[in-house]
Amino acid sequence: MMLLGSAVVLLVLYVQRLHGSALPAVSSYEFTAFRMQQYNFAQQKHGCREAIVVAEARSADEPSLTRRCVIMKVQDFTVEKYFEVLRQNAAAILILLPRNISSIPHETVKSFMVSENEALQKETLTPVYVVPEDEQLLYMYEEVKQAAASRTSSIFVRVLRSMVTATAFQIFVSNNNAIKAISDNTVVTLEGMLPGKGEDAPTIVITAHYDSYGLAPWLSYGADSNGSGVTILLELARLFQKLYSSSSTRPQYNLMFSLTGGGKYNFLGTKRWIEENLDHAESSLLHDNVAFVMCLDTLGKGDELYLHTSRPPKPDSPLNSFVQQLEEVVSSRFPWVKVGLVHKKINLVESTVPWEHERYSLRRILGFTLSHVEDPKSGLRGSILDTLSQVDFRKLKRNGIIIAEALARYMYNLSDKGSPKDVQLFKGQLDFQDSRMSSLMTFLTSVPRAAQLLHKEPAQILLVNSLEHEFKHYLQNVHRHTFRQDKRDPDVTFFDQMNQPIVMYRVKPAAFDLFLGGCITAYLAIVYYSIQNFGHLYSKLKAAVKTKYQ
Repeated sequence: MMLLGSAVVLLVLYVQRLHGSALPAVSSYEFTAFRMQQYNFAQQKHGCREAIVVAEARSADEPSLTRRCVIMKVQDFTVEKYFEVLRQNAAAILILLPRNISSIPHETVKSFMVSENEALQKETLTPVYVVPEDEQLLYMYEEVKQAAASRTSSIFVRVLRSMVTATAFQIFVSNNNAIKAISDNTVVTLEGMLPGKGEDAPTIVITAHYDSYGLAPWLSYGADSNGSGVTILLELARLFQKLYSSSSTRPQYNLMFSLTGGGKYNFLGTKRWIEENLDHAESSLLHDNVAFVMCLDTLGKGDELYLHTSRPPKPDSPLNSFVQQLEEVVSSRFPWVKVGLVHKKINLVESTVPWEHERYSLRRILGFTLSHVEDPKSGLRGSILDTLSQVDFRKLKRNGIIIAEALARYMYNLSDKGSPKDVQLFKGQLDFQDSRMSSLMTFLTSVPRAAQLLHKEPAQILLVNSLEHEFKHYLQNVHRHTFRQDKRDPDVTFFDQMNQPIVMYRVKPAAFDLFLGGCITAYLAIVYYSIQNFGHLYSKLKAAVKTKYQ
């Protein structure tokens, strides 16, 4: 009987050890998570439609995920697992995002970007949240991971652990307000110029979009896409302003710069800006002789430089001359860089365009895009993993130098003047400044630049105002164009509740309380029986001892 009592005590202690790593039964932890994109565009719905979650936390490794909140790390979020979770009608997905993105292996980053891109193509009723990792959330992840791994243990351990930890974590997201559409969206485009020599000088337009995109708007910092393009554009404005400040070095080209909003939504800001200049303005440089439009997009790394265009350059055309200058600069100074010409006709059936230059091509203005990305559908162009750590500043500066040198050689017609192919124009006071480029990139990635945040949140409004200040410092005739959507027929509709408070509860399940209560009752019953029959038990024990020593 005493052995039975000891067994019960050991069993209780074992159960407590299994449960001992848990937080107290009444403990809870509140954190802010960021909801997946939700928007309507081109008569299609994208992102998650729901925000409310009340579900038990489970690992993605579990076989049954129905009505569960699936906890994933970045490496767990694959296309296969994502669609499997949706197929099983999970209650929600919670993705833990490392605070140090540079620690994520390159192959994992590529895989996540592919999954992220796939997830954003369609709508889902399953709420998807992303949250930066912390100690408590990592602890929860390890616990649910261990619970899933315990399926390989013995049946007794599996049942016992299931009783103790199966419902240990509850995820609670509640909002009494329904998700509302945001129809009063605005898009801002900045414009400035450097006037060339002569009254009828042709115009070269340099443009880049400044907004970002990713799985969750509040985590979309867009370092490479397209903070890199904006940084190079601002450096080009600074350097060419010095050349234009003197009549002896001012070329016979007007140089127009523009920073456009809505780039991640079919280049909406570019579309409206072109319409305003061509259809509504009485006089505009776009009406006159435009040599070409150069769009800068995703230039922060890689040893490839692709020139995307809607039609192959014709001999003796401005585009063909620029391509020749570009190739000369690369071959003479950066021979390891691959220059590629990517020709893709515009598909008039499609409602969206993959590159900004196609907005100009549709209006019969010659344009092209420079990028280290060959495939316009690449996940590199819209990811929450596109942070400052993903940018190679040496290659960003190199790409800026290549573009500046090629553009200057074209504008000053240096090839026809017999200048050496390896001549360096941008050096000394005209050199790209490492500290300035670093400061610009740091500033651009200091806040998320998702389109739905840019003109509603104070920090994002300040960022756009600062870009306008940069334009006014180096350029002339700076204008700020604010385009408001038609509320009755908006181009894109965003939705609110993009960041939500989430509460994680760590509770002891009822099964555990019943099991522990049964163990305690059994132990007390044994103690009571022993007291009531103490004389009999004592006689038996005395007889057993006497027999042993006879």
